[in-house]
Amino acid sequence: MTLFPEMCETVVSESILGRAREKGLVEINCRNIRKYTLDKHRRVDDAPYGGGSGMVIQAQPVYDCYKSLCEDLGKKPHVIYMSPQGTVLTQKKAIELLKYDNIALLCGHYEGIDERVLEEIVDEEISIGDYVLTGGELPAIIVADSVCRMLPGVLSADESFMNESHYNSVLEHPQYTRPEEWQGKRVPDVLLSGHHANIQKWQREKQLERTLAKRPDMLEKAELTKKDKEYLKSLKEIRCE
Repeated sequence: MTLFPEMCETVVSESILGRAREKGLVEINCRNIRKYTLDKHRRVDDAPYGGGSGMVIQAQPVYDCYKSLCEDLGKKPHVIYMSPQGTVLTQKKAIELLKYDNIALLCGHYEGIDERVLEEIVDEEISIGDYVLTGGELPAIIVADSVCRMLPGVLSADESFMNESHYNSVLEHPQYTRPEEWQGKRVPDVLLSGHHANIQKWQREKQLERTLAKRPDMLEKAELTKKDKEYLKSLKEIRCE
C-alpha cells in the first residue's frame, strides 16, 4: 500500500522476484493509496494538528485501501507498517514472516500517517535500520525480497539461502568461480579437490572465522556443534598469542 506503486512495481518485476511472480510462486500487488481518496484532486495529505513542518497522510484513504485489500483476499492480511520506530529487520524476523499467507506492507511518506489508522489496522512495525528515508517504499521492497526469496522454488535450492550470512547466525564462507587463478591469486585447493567432506569442513571453518572476525556478537545466538566450539577456541588462542 503506497503512494508510489510504479516505483515498487519496477523493482519487484525484475530479477529473481520478477521470475517468481511470472511462475506464480508469489503474488505481489502494488496498491495506490491515492485511488481511495475522496478528494477530487486526489489529495491524500493535510497539515498536522499541533503544527510542525511537512504533511501527514490522512486516515481515510489508507483505511479504504486496506478494506479493499481485505475484501479481495476474503480475510485480513498481516499488516506491517514500514517505520523507523519499528523492530529492526533481521534474518530471523524474515523467517518468522514466512508463516503468513498474506502480508500487507504499508508505506508511509511525508511526515507519516495519521496515528488513528495505524492503531486500527497495523499488526507490527518494521524498520530496516536506525536511519530515516523519504518514504517506506524502499524498506517495503527489502522486506518483500528478504521473505519471498525463501519461498519454495524461488531460488534454485534451499541451500542457496540456508548457507548465507545471518541465516544460522554465522556469516557466509568466501565464494570463488573461474578462472582458477586471477592476478596471481588462486582458488583454494580444497575447493578444486572434489572431496565434498573436506570442502564442507573448509566452508564451515571459514564461516566461523569470518563471524569471529567481523561479527563476534552473532556467535552468541548461533547453534554450534562441539567441533565448532573447539575450532573457535583454537582461533581465539591463536589471536591471543
